[in-house]
Amino acid sequence: MEFKERLKELRESKGISQMDLSKEIGFSQSAIAKWELGKTEPTASAIVALAKFFNETTDYILGLEN
Repeated sequence: MEFKERLKELRESKGISQMDLSKEIGFSQSAIAKWELGKTEPTASAIVALAKFFNETTDYILGLEN
């Protein structure tokens, strides 16, 4: 699974909007939308913030492991 799919799946499984996620991790809603669309890729600090928020490994967030 690619990062963009994994991110959307994790976000939707928590029942939160892109805006809610943006407030939790400190990145803009538009950045999250672009990540989910595959238009841009997150920075290392964004990946770490996502991993902490979702309580997952960075490899899982990036789609490198199941």
